[in-house]
Amino acid sequence: MIKLVLFFSFGLLCVLRLSAQPQAQPQAQPHPQSQSAIDTAAGLENNPGVYSIIVAQNDRIIYRRYFKGYDSATLFSEQSLTKSICSLLIGIAIDKGYLSSVDEKLVDIFPELKKDADPRKSEITIRAVMNQASGLWHENLKSPFGIHHFLKQKDPAGYVLKQPLAGEPGKEWHYNNAASYLLSAIITRATHMDIREFAIKYLFAPLNITEFRWLQMRDGTYDGSGLKGIFLRSADLLKIGELFLHNGVYDNRQVVPKKWVQLILDPDITYPSTWGFEGSTYALDYYHAVYHGTAFLYGMGWGGQFVVILPSLKAIVVINENAANKQAIERSETFIRRIFPAILAQLSKIP
Repeated sequence: MIKLVLFFSFGLLCVLRLSAQPQAQPQAQPHPQSQSAIDTAAGLENNPGVYSIIVAQNDRIIYRRYFKGYDSATLFSEQSLTKSICSLLIGIAIDKGYLSSVDEKLVDIFPELKKDADPRKSEITIRAVMNQASGLWHENLKSPFGIHHFLKQKDPAGYVLKQPLAGEPGKEWHYNNAASYLLSAIITRATHMDIREFAIKYLFAPLNITEFRWLQMRDGTYDGSGLKGIFLRSADLLKIGELFLHNGVYDNRQVVPKKWVQLILDPDITYPSTWGFEGSTYALDYYHAVYHGTAFLYGMGWGGQFVVILPSLKAIVVINENAANKQAIERSETFIRRIFPAILAQLSKIP
């Protein structure tokens, strides 16, 4: 089994304060030995796919570097990290009363399902969609034409809901971009705002995320799966990760409900993932794993887009890479054998 993993590389060590925590904090000290050790393990100069990496620990950026001419203003394609961001928006929508709960049934949002010949569709919940266990039609990632077939649909939500079920709802995990797109449609129907507008109002503006792109489907709706998805600056993706270390609070403001953050960190229903770190489980559009005794949460996008949250180390790692590079899986294997052990070891040493 091929394991997709995080891609990390380190460059110049810098110490900057994160705006998420406005209180004064002692200045962190450089760690030149850590820098040298991680740089050597990472082999950055020989890895053409790495575009940026930022690491924060104890509410401070301790490492940041950009490559190949990219910089802090670059908007990177976050791929399936779009799903993880949509997860936060679902939690916000529940908290504000637009949705009743994560176990609300799709039929309450898409009443057309009442007319479907398969009564099982009326029992599918938002949670099942976010757990990749809805049983809904999927784009078949094994087919070279599957994604294209889905993206050309004039009514992507209607198409997914009308197709025969691909599996028994709630019974098994099957990665499903087409069903994940429904998160955008759910937000739009429930709030009467498109998901981009909702995100700006309740997530991006509070996080001071001012520059981003969100691509649209053929019908003009915004993608919730990542097949088109969101483009963010790496520093703004870091803000998303920081929310998990502070119970959803940013700059003294409750941005994401604490209850929702805790549910993602400790979900009551999980499914074994067929990719990611070995032994990963999946729930609510995030992965969970343990590496050499250290538990962590992560969001993952194709081509090496990651936000990794290590609560025990109070650390966040963000990386953006070349999503079009066909060697992404090979780089993943290189990371898991050489790079990640060095990163984890050095993070553990930083006071």
